[in-house]
Amino acid sequence: MGFREDVKRIKALANENRLLIMLALQHGKKCGCDLLEELNITQPTLSHHMKILAGSGLVDYYKEGRWMYYSISADGVKEFRKMVGSYARCDCELDANVSCGCKEKK
Repeated sequence: MGFREDVKRIKALANENRLLIMLALQHGKKCGCDLLEELNITQPTLSHHMKILAGSGLVDYYKEGRWMYYSISADGVKEFRKMVGSYARCDCELDANVSCGCKEKK
């Protein structure tokens, strides 16, 4: 996975509406109609944000009848956590010979 994919994932969560959508989906799959009502946003706004979240791999979706159903992607979230961990760590966690001072701050 390259930097472009990492940036896509990070940008996907760098928006208040998309964070609210992720929180709304934490309790399981939801119909787009429920998200519209719960978040008090318009259908075009929801579609825009879901396209970004789905494109980042964080959200799965399927269509049933005229409605779209959305859920958090377990694989996408696992990959996101792995990606964040690759950036948000210090080499001292992997190599006892690295002395950066972060261990003393704990």
